[in-house]
Amino acid sequence: MSRLDKKSPSLCTDRPLDNTDISNKLNLLRQLLKSCFGPTARLKQVHNNIGGHVVTTSSSSVLLPVISSSQPFINLIKASILNHVSRFSDCGLFAAIFCLALIEQAKRSGLRGNVSIRVNKHLLALCSGYLQGEDCGCKVKLDFCSSHNLITLARSIVSSKPACVLTEQETLHISKLAVQAFLLTVPCSSSGTVSLGKIVTVSVEGYSVLTSVVFPGLLVDMPDGLCLTKFDYLSNPIRMVLFSTSLAGDLSDLGDGMIEVHAGVDTESQILDQLLELGKQVVDDEVKLFVCQKVVHPVLQQYLRSHGIIVVERVGITIMEPLTQLTDAQPVATLHTKIPSKAYGKVRELSMKQFGSKTMLHLQPLGESVICTLLLCHRNETMLSELKVVCQKTEHVLRLTLREPSALLGGGCTETHLAAYVRHKSKNEAPEAASVLGCSQTEYLLGVEVFCRSLEFVAKALQHDGGNSLIDLTHAHHWTLPADVLEEHMEDSLGFCGCGLVESSPSRKWTFLDTKYTEFLPLALVGDSRVQPRVLDSFTAKLSALQVATETANLALDVRYIIQDVN
Repeated sequence: MSRLDKKSPSLCTDRPLDNTDISNKLNLLRQLLKSCFGPTARLKQVHNNIGGHVVTTSSSSVLLPVISSSQPFINLIKASILNHVSRFSDCGLFAAIFCLALIEQAKRSGLRGNVSIRVNKHLLALCSGYLQGEDCGCKVKLDFCSSHNLITLARSIVSSKPACVLTEQETLHISKLAVQAFLLTVPCSSSGTVSLGKIVTVSVEGYSVLTSVVFPGLLVDMPDGLCLTKFDYLSNPIRMVLFSTSLAGDLSDLGDGMIEVHAGVDTESQILDQLLELGKQVVDDEVKLFVCQKVVHPVLQQYLRSHGIIVVERVGITIMEPLTQLTDAQPVATLHTKIPSKAYGKVRELSMKQFGSKTMLHLQPLGESVICTLLLCHRNETMLSELKVVCQKTEHVLRLTLREPSALLGGGCTETHLAAYVRHKSKNEAPEAASVLGCSQTEYLLGVEVFCRSLEFVAKALQHDGGNSLIDLTHAHHWTLPADVLEEHMEDSLGFCGCGLVESSPSRKWTFLDTKYTEFLPLALVGDSRVQPRVLDSFTAKLSALQVATETANLALDVRYIIQDVN
């Protein structure tokens, strides 16, 4: 009998925010994520101690999953942020930095935890109501009659990931491709419930980013031995069949359960005969394109090709859904029954596309298609991997605009604008709000300052080169003063605010974000509609991130004990 070790008692941590080890880890996490924020962020290289693939990134969706901690408190915050990222794809770093700043500022203020929580909830409701209102001064309506703001939104996402290593021209090119691909997935004429299409991304390493392109339809790997002349005889439309089961002829592909084999029976011959029967039906039904998710037996392949049928195998599960949408084919999941006529699909045309050493078969739809292929090129694998992640995020964010056609001003301007708005509203409503929340006015205003300083901390996190962050005292937009510029020459060096809507002028007044200023109601921008923002953030993603960050910080502030099983 093996010796049993005595079970260790669970580890109990009282008031985790007062624990030095946890505080140090929270501070380290905040500094780590802060350094990843914005277009001039510092990159992170992630690898394990036994070798393997090295990842270079500043994306929260890539970085957070590989950050491991033995501290449940850290994992709680990380899981909350990752849940937001999985649902909205954007503003993960904003949520994480704001959440950690709220926890740190509340701890520094000395405010009671239950008061901080109540004030945070109240201010979250105030911010959400303002952002969703018609009079919001940091929200921009998106006009789908013009692609300008959509490209600006896409460009803001792409340019915020420096690991992509893109020039200005390349950033604009990728942004336009992302918007073009997104618009191709939206049906032009559809009654009732609208079903969006899909963007399939194909990566090609070793070529310039500017050679990236979008194709309507679908690109799949070209079968060996296929040449362009073999398409000449094909008449339009081209009939095709799609299999989701393996046609390799292995017994294991027949399914689970017991297989009873009689003596003297050659199972391989019987399965091959079944496959050839399937091939005869396909030939008789005048199919010209045969596609299989998995492997096709070489004998069946030879039989089909001898009858002029193009065979494409091993397309993989990710291509199956777009293929079904593109061709209207119904995937056949068995080889033991006849293929029903309704299972066949159609494509309008087949052609070959050559990209360096990679040859692709281009399937073009019979009618209007909501399927397209984004061919991404970059100079090396690391940059290409990050670019692919960014393009997938951009697609998701653009889709969110269909539900809520709005965007928020970027470059830190939404954060500083919100902070100024909250300070103004809270000071005017302090007696009533304090009474409702069950705290003194002093405590309430201290909680407001914690919330606003945390918002401003996020805006300041965009600066990584030693510059200073400022706020103008009219519109409450965020400005950056380079480190090598003296305060006396500030007006000549500021140029435009973070989002690009407000230009510096001699009459404008600023103050540093680290200093106290007299509260004021930030004015909305009115006037020249030709002036467009240069940086935009996703409205839906940022509103959710604001809510997730505040609720997660409140949860952290409310934790009294951590009980950890160490066995």
